[in-house]
Amino acid sequence: MNVYFDTFTTPVGDFSLAVNDEGTMMATAFGSDTALWDRLKCSPARPVRDAVKTAAARSQVIAYFAGDRSSFDLSLAPVGTPFQLRVWSALQRIPFGKTCSYCDLAKTLKSGARAIGRATATNPICLIVPCHRVIGADGSLTGFAFGESVKRQLLQHEGAIV
Repeated sequence: MNVYFDTFTTPVGDFSLAVNDEGTMMATAFGSDTALWDRLKCSPARPVRDAVKTAAARSQVIAYFAGDRSSFDLSLAPVGTPFQLRVWSALQRIPFGKTCSYCDLAKTLKSGARAIGRATATNPICLIVPCHRVIGADGSLTGFAFGESVKRQLLQHEGAIV
């Protein structure tokens, strides 16, 4: 299996994404391709930079930041345990402009908040699978792999916080 990536600038900094031969999203990261490699767990070979193979995903991310898109229509292929996949699926149901606490997500999934937090932290497809929409029970912006500043900017972009 071949893996293709691209890195481009967004209003919150560089964003990297990786897709397979079919254009299915495998991983994303705020930052350089080095940040992406850490999230791309299943690739047997080093990804190849290819702006054409990644164009559809890149276009949707750019449209999101331009305010022209509030959801993504991309095929996803995250690699994780059955529990992680269940959590990541639940993250996709948190609407644009809304937040959910780790505790609330834990109640919905009949699990513990710490387990939800760990699964959320290991989400390989950030932004597309909106782990940034999960916050502390007290409203704190806790637990985002790319830092509180990026999380705050994403939630402000979506109108979830001021």
